[in-house]
Amino acid sequence: MGKPHKSRALSVEELENFGAELDALREATIETLGQSDANYIRRVRAGVRWLGLCGRAALLIGAIVGNTVMPVLLWPLCILGAVLLGLGKILENMELGHNVMHGQFDWMGDPSLQGQTYEWDIVGTSDNWRHTHNYSHHTWTNVRGMDDDIGYGLLRIFPEQRWRPSHLMQPIVAVVFAVLFQWGVAIQNLRVGRWLAGRVKTHEQWRITKPVARKMTKQLVKDYVVFPAMAGPFFLPVMIGNAIANVMRNVWTYVIIFCGHFTKDAEIFPRESVRNESRGHWYLRQLRGSSNLTGGKLMNLWSGNLSHQIEHHFFPDIPANRYAAMAVHVREICARYGQHYNTGSLPKQFATVVWRIIRHALPSKPRPTAPLISVA
Repeated sequence: MGKPHKSRALSVEELENFGAELDALREATIETLGQSDANYIRRVRAGVRWLGLCGRAALLIGAIVGNTVMPVLLWPLCILGAVLLGLGKILENMELGHNVMHGQFDWMGDPSLQGQTYEWDIVGTSDNWRHTHNYSHHTWTNVRGMDDDIGYGLLRIFPEQRWRPSHLMQPIVAVVFAVLFQWGVAIQNLRVGRWLAGRVKTHEQWRITKPVARKMTKQLVKDYVVFPAMAGPFFLPVMIGNAIANVMRNVWTYVIIFCGHFTKDAEIFPRESVRNESRGHWYLRQLRGSSNLTGGKLMNLWSGNLSHQIEHHFFPDIPANRYAAMAVHVREICARYGQHYNTGSLPKQFATVVWRIIRHALPSKPRPTAPLISVA
């Protein structure tokens, strides 16, 4: 896949200035937040609702009418319904739920858009996500032993990870994981392996599992009992349509997230890299552990603006609709300091992710984890 790009080593003074310039960009953006940003996220929320409503209506009408008076409408309406519902779930997951839970719109004072109380439309709980993602991942991005998102405990993505015989199956595991991605997110913070190893007692494991089990049950009943039941004896097309919509959301989310963290030029770091970490070091680690996607406004919207993963890791609590404008300045700052800005098209970036999954499924000795930087 070619040699990775190299970034210039920075002096202590340069590193301090690098962090200060990015801090200044953050503060300048915060000062301009206002009604246009509030209008944007409310339009997104309306889009989620309308896509969901139209998708479920198309599935219901297709199932009932298609099985009674107009069979020709059965599959066209059900396919349309599944796609619309899937798009609604993608938009809710990526641009609404994920960004709201980062607290990007807390400043609005809207109770329905508060980061600490928003509950999203997947089987995992928002509380667990706020811990595993907002705290652990964003604080310790790509630090071995501290960021559980490195391979999600299933995949060997980087040569620095220890190889195990089970990794031979990871090309297949990766596909299954993509299809069931929301379930992986749901159980990530449960640390089931500790219970299986006997390090956690069953009653304690059940205590932390109970909220997730309730959320899973709620989602399963909603998508596979309540809405299909509305079609009466013609429930099956509605049930299948809901399953397709969930898989659409799962696979798309998986692709976007993996392209944001596991491309060719993404790096991982040892624990030592975060000892006495300065602000400039923190920004540099986020930069070197993240990847962007090109594609314009449509890519930005449907990726939840994680097409600007670098900017998201720099400024996770800034409204994501601002990332495209901020990226112009971020890229210019990186260029001046000789730092590689990792970006590319979705096919190009995902191809390098697939190559990593296949390549590192094969046996090899783990490579020592390189330090974050050598100060010039």
